[in-house]
Amino acid sequence: MSDTQMIKDKLDIVDVIGEYVQLKPAGTSRKGLCPFHNEKSPSFTVSRDRQAWYCFGCATGGDIFSFIQEIEGMEFLEALKHLANQAGVTLSTGYNKEVGGKRARIKEVLLEAARFFHNFLLVMDGAQEARTYISQRGVDEKTLIEWHVGYIPDQWDLLTKYLLNKGYGIDDLVDAGLTVKREGGAYTSGKGFYDRFRGRIMFPIHGTHGEVVGFTGRVIKSPKEGVGKYLNTPQTAVFDKSAVIFGLHKAKKAIKEAGLAVLVEGQMDVITAHQHGMYNVVASSGTALTAEQITLLKRYTSKIAMAFDSDEAGKKAAKRGIDLAITQGLDVRIIQIPEDMGSDPDDCIRRDSDVWNQVVVQAKDVMDWYFSEAFLTGGVDTPKERQAIANSLLCEIQRIPFAMERDHWINVLADKLVVDPKILREDMKKYTNTTESVSKTVEVVEKKEAILPKSSRIDTLVETLLLLGILYPKLWYSHVQPFFGSFSALSTYGPLYDSLNVCYNISKITTTDALLLLVQKPEIQTQVDMLLIKGEVDFPGITEVDALKEEEVFYKQLVVACKKLEREVLQKQIVAAEQRGDSGQVTALIKDFQNI
Repeated sequence: MSDTQMIKDKLDIVDVIGEYVQLKPAGTSRKGLCPFHNEKSPSFTVSRDRQAWYCFGCATGGDIFSFIQEIEGMEFLEALKHLANQAGVTLSTGYNKEVGGKRARIKEVLLEAARFFHNFLLVMDGAQEARTYISQRGVDEKTLIEWHVGYIPDQWDLLTKYLLNKGYGIDDLVDAGLTVKREGGAYTSGKGFYDRFRGRIMFPIHGTHGEVVGFTGRVIKSPKEGVGKYLNTPQTAVFDKSAVIFGLHKAKKAIKEAGLAVLVEGQMDVITAHQHGMYNVVASSGTALTAEQITLLKRYTSKIAMAFDSDEAGKKAAKRGIDLAITQGLDVRIIQIPEDMGSDPDDCIRRDSDVWNQVVVQAKDVMDWYFSEAFLTGGVDTPKERQAIANSLLCEIQRIPFAMERDHWINVLADKLVVDPKILREDMKKYTNTTESVSKTVEVVEKKEAILPKSSRIDTLVETLLLLGILYPKLWYSHVQPFFGSFSALSTYGPLYDSLNVCYNISKITTTDALLLLVQKPEIQTQVDMLLIKGEVDFPGITEVDALKEEEVFYKQLVVACKKLEREVLQKQIVAAEQRGDSGQVTALIKDFQNI
């Protein structure tokens, strides 16, 4: 048995995909919102029987490996190794030699660097100041170890020399974002390089599965002029700051259980929260919430509560992320920390964790928060003042993707401003283009080439004929095989038909399972699985008698569609012949057109 088949036998595709997508029962399958394109109604289907997935919205599908490749941005061998670890399968020697490459090498270097930072903090005399600082921030040793917090002293190339002595190449360290090349530095000699992180407490940043993908370094004292308090790993093959969420690898289970993700700004906020038993807290690492991060959070919940600095800069930084989250249909709430309880969640939790728990529970619906802010800062005494409030709030209301909810907030605003809701609806039209622009930025995952072809009318009909012939092989011999040959050239399903026809002609197949045993090409197997998933949705429980009736109906429709296509082709040829002045050709073409 192959390694890939062993992995498929040990892992249930519903369980694996369920870690990324909230799936609900739908007949014999499971359905959820597609993680690969923005949608409001679930069209993403996973079949346990077929061990395959398919999205009817973006016409993309595949097996457990293609899903992990797509969602994690992995090459096949990376996905193979990841799923093998999950399944407890030891890969064959050939695969183990092949699994590697740049991304794997970078992750290996980052993990070794994390160990170095962590051990330095725990045992080295040069880290005493850092240990004192962390202790003063209320972080206990258990938490320190659990989060693998580290430290690097202010030396030019301590880490670089350590990793080189471990056998890594200087190019590995530069690719991982740990080492910086000076102008004139030479890779051949290894000279002219220095550590990116120096004199900082180090927080490892993990991917959703716990692998180290980067670091954030924080200075202990007030930074020198021109030096930032925080320093992050630059963009690398495994790290994109806008696409990772700090602490998600530890929080994802709690987020699912609570149905809520609590989003804060900094690493210390997250670590302090987890130390006090609040496990559904994650951080955007000081950046405004991005479309990529929203997509990541939507794997686990549709509801987020956000805490950010209450000053104008903090509100402004948070607003773009809030707008994106609203546009994508998330239930967004705003956490407001009392002024006497500190400036951030870390302060509040250390002063009184009960207060923090309370403000999370009492987090305001984002529209309630927007209304409070607008009426707090704006007057309603003059028409201009009321118009200014209306302008600010209509812009936010328009972002809501649900018509009933939009209508509710328009009526609330109309009541508060004592104005006819029709006037507000008219005013809101001018914000449509702006909202559509924001909505487009939410489409953060590019649609890959579809497993099943994008369907024209003819393809849709041919697809159904093939599907019914796969469900009931007897129909293949009586209807599909005799009828389809003349149409295969007009359809993108021609190659699939040819492959299946070879299988049917090997022996007189009478069951779908027998057919699947004969399908050898993985891509054909996947296409068949996709069609069968569509069949579960389009024709649940269909009998052979009903399938025959459907086959005849679709065949007649296919004949009509093909004749229509032939007429369209002839019309273009007639026009071209007329333009050339070829009257003989025009006459012949018109005769062919009339015969059709």
